[in-house]
Amino acid sequence: MKADTRTPTEIFSAPIRYVIPLFQRPYVWNREDQWGPLWEDVRKVAEQVLEAADDFEVSTPPHFLGAIVLEQQWIKSGVIPIRNVIDGQQRLTTLQILLDAAQLIAERHGEDIDSSALESLVLNDRRLAKDPDEVFKVWPTDRDQEAFCAVMNNSRELPEDLISSGIAKAHAFFVSEIVQWVEPEGDSDKSQQKIAALTRALRDYLRVVVIDLEPGDNAQVIFETLNHRGTPLLAADLIKNLVFQVAAQQKGDLKRLYDQYWKPFDSNYWRRDIRQGRLKRPYVDIFMNYWLTMKLLRDIPADRVFTEFRDYIRIGKYPAWEVMRDIAEDARVYAELEHLPWDSPEGTFYYRVIKVMEASVVGPFLLWILRWTDQQMPTEQRRRALAAMESWLVRRMLCKLTTKNYNRIVLDLLRELNRGGPQLAGEITEAYLAKSDATAVYWPSDEQVINFLQTVKAYTDLTRGRLRMVLEAIEDKTRDKYAEHVHCPRGVLTIEHVMPQAWHDHWEAPPDLAGRQRRDLLVQTLGNLTLVNEYLNPKLSNRPWTDAEALAGEVDPVFGKRTLLNKYSVLKLNSEIVAEHINSWTDEAIVARSISLARRAIAIWPRPPQVASRET
Repeated sequence: MKADTRTPTEIFSAPIRYVIPLFQRPYVWNREDQWGPLWEDVRKVAEQVLEAADDFEVSTPPHFLGAIVLEQQWIKSGVIPIRNVIDGQQRLTTLQILLDAAQLIAERHGEDIDSSALESLVLNDRRLAKDPDEVFKVWPTDRDQEAFCAVMNNSRELPEDLISSGIAKAHAFFVSEIVQWVEPEGDSDKSQQKIAALTRALRDYLRVVVIDLEPGDNAQVIFETLNHRGTPLLAADLIKNLVFQVAAQQKGDLKRLYDQYWKPFDSNYWRRDIRQGRLKRPYVDIFMNYWLTMKLLRDIPADRVFTEFRDYIRIGKYPAWEVMRDIAEDARVYAELEHLPWDSPEGTFYYRVIKVMEASVVGPFLLWILRWTDQQMPTEQRRRALAAMESWLVRRMLCKLTTKNYNRIVLDLLRELNRGGPQLAGEITEAYLAKSDATAVYWPSDEQVINFLQTVKAYTDLTRGRLRMVLEAIEDKTRDKYAEHVHCPRGVLTIEHVMPQAWHDHWEAPPDLAGRQRRDLLVQTLGNLTLVNEYLNPKLSNRPWTDAEALAGEVDPVFGKRTLLNKYSVLKLNSEIVAEHINSWTDEAIVARSISLARRAIAIWPRPPQVASRET
């Protein structure tokens, strides 16, 4: 390779096209991290140029912008040379946007010589362009081309649907900053001097290290080595670059492959951040992690997703187009999870296990179950597999059993599923999860769950989301097809203590210390918890149970919890309490309700008959 330090004039003045391959990531630079600091640096250089014009003893040192890596492209026709941008596309695109913004202001408020000097750095001679796009010296990826063309065309107004794009925002930012600096509404001579200084600064006092690859240089290795520059790349960006490099070597139609298989991954949907525990990761990286784990049947740490994929594709077992097709098909099915009915087996599993329980460790299992058609995996087998995994996870959660070996368990299960095939997926999943009595993999019995839920402090030991999910499921179980609303609202209701945590204010205390300590525990158990909406929750607060007790305690308004629940709540969970406990809500009532709710929980999350029969 050859490396040279060049000015923007040397990079852009001759007819040239710097083409960003379609498999590069879209434009992601932003104001806080890149545009703002870049403009501050350029402004300082321009001010030094301006000062040097008045004082010959003042010198203007050049400013270094970073590096770009280019690869020459063989041209079938046309006279404008083409370079593929292997690394530095964000920097190169931003520099073009800045140059164009400065040219726009120079055209409006500066001398013709400055406007022309800048225009020569952003547009090729139209007489040399065979296609309209060839007039641009930088040509971005598919996703950014429309916005780029719009902002670089100073003669027309930006379409409304493009205003929110990163490229449009960058252009608007630089225009605003330049206008503010040159102050065109003030002294016109001073403004023109500033524009001239800015023009010189942009053309001659910036420096970029340009690395030109030669035949035999490995573009992918160089790209990976330099990927830490600028905004950190997603694992999916590195994967995309690699798989298209391989596809190019295999003489694949890159445009068709991108449009058919990869284009969705560049959308905001896939690039958005998703919370996993305490961290956030791009959705596309999470999916790639699941996909690789499912394929390779080994644990893939988040920071090794690209490395593992690189090793996978370099084996050469499958052509690049086939790998892209498999990824795209699995991604399409997985993305549909968010839009499935919540009462479908797949939708329910996704909501309860992936979203609420945040059990991302089973993501590869879910992806494996979903990737088969109904002909390949019978619907009942799919339902049984998902139900078994959900039951196993929820029962272990309710009994506070360890999660530390879940990675290994899921991988072992995937191996069993690969051996047995999709036709028996449900039976295989049930049998695998039920086969061991070891604590790390044990599937808690009905008796264990019922006994545990009588004493465990569910309110403090479970996250609010998980506890709410359990109560939502029990509410759904309590309803039937004759109800106007068959399903409880998900993820929006709040958890309420029937007997308040501060029960001392309005509830008669047990006679001894042991009784009071027992009550402090019972108020946190499942039997004392219910769901209400966010408006009713503060209204209930620490109220006593009956209106008479509220009157005696001078509570305003004079209503007990029972009356307010009866008046406002439509949940079956609450109507049961109101109907069965007219005069009081006691410690014994809490224990009885814990048992009742636990029995419903084991019915919602049953164990397969063969597991239950082993213990009888």
